[in-house]
Amino acid sequence: MDTLERFAEAKLAALSEQQLRRTLHETAPCGPVRVKRNGRPLISFCSNDYLNLSQHPAVKRAAVEATERWGAGAGSSRLVTGNHPLFAELERRLARLKGTDDACVFGSGYLANLGIVPTLVGAGDLIVADELSHACLRAGAALSRSHVEIFRHNDLDHVEDLLATHRASHERALLLTDGVFSMDGDLAPVAALAEIAAAHDTWLMTDDAHGSACGGAKTEVPLQMGTLSKAVGSYGGYLCASQAVIDLIRTRARPFIYSTGLPPGVVAAGIAALDLIANDPGLVAAPLRKAAFFCARLNLPAPESCIVPILLGEPERALAASRLLEDEGFLVTAIRPPTVPEGTARLRLTFSAGHDDADIEWLADIVRERILDHDER
Repeated sequence: MDTLERFAEAKLAALSEQQLRRTLHETAPCGPVRVKRNGRPLISFCSNDYLNLSQHPAVKRAAVEATERWGAGAGSSRLVTGNHPLFAELERRLARLKGTDDACVFGSGYLANLGIVPTLVGAGDLIVADELSHACLRAGAALSRSHVEIFRHNDLDHVEDLLATHRASHERALLLTDGVFSMDGDLAPVAALAEIAAAHDTWLMTDDAHGSACGGAKTEVPLQMGTLSKAVGSYGGYLCASQAVIDLIRTRARPFIYSTGLPPGVVAAGIAALDLIANDPGLVAAPLRKAAFFCARLNLPAPESCIVPILLGEPERALAASRLLEDEGFLVTAIRPPTVPEGTARLRLTFSAGHDDADIEWLADIVRERILDHDER
């Protein structure tokens, strides 16, 4: 144990020296966009709850009622204890939302990608992935034991070149990309990627975890992965696809087979949130509009999504900016390597339907006057 402790302490010391050590801060939600930390109220601009549905009365009521009726947990894998009727309803709603035959819900978005990719491709197959694909897509690719080629971010010519070079020597091929890139807020050129994939008999899979309220247009994609834990305000991950693909996923995806199903309250909350999303287009449009208002105030380019990064370079500068904003009453987390590339530490601001324009204006003024200098605006 002495060697284990010394190893851990040395690693932590090195990370602290580089300003890369992570710590947890107790933070209590106090409404759609407000939290309390260290006894102080703050306005949060770092949550992925883009539509604030985790705090919506109808969503919370659905979770409570389902918990009281069916209990706090699922008990086991859905293949062992049986498929709770709430799952069937949730998966029907997701398939309808995405325009597919069926859907399969997982315990989280990370678990979904760890299961989907290795189920569809393996040794002898090819994966071509965007260099900024989410960590769980990259982890799923590694688990598959496929040959992996990485293309430059959103570079269609590079995708074409890689498939032209490598596709013929592999039985199956999978093209992986985020729909909305979580750290930069830009969108993948999904329609163009779909055309390239089809031309090379390659299956396109999009991780659209941040897409439900962050921008992007609907494009026919055979493998549409997403989460229930961001704009939907609940928890879990899913794949929407054809009936045959979903049946295969339920039969072979290890995180689905060997994980306990989501609690009934979580599933019911997801169903209630999807109802709200389907019936209120104005709600879904609000986060991008709020982000655009912020960017206009700072003379930044119009955002593609409701995620706006402020690149600051080194970790210590991002941490200092985050502390400054907290002193002014805002919660904006500093994002550092390895989450983002070296030299691109940043503030990652996320805008939600519940943010007041006056608070956004106040935040923008502080960022302009106290964080960005003239050359960076």
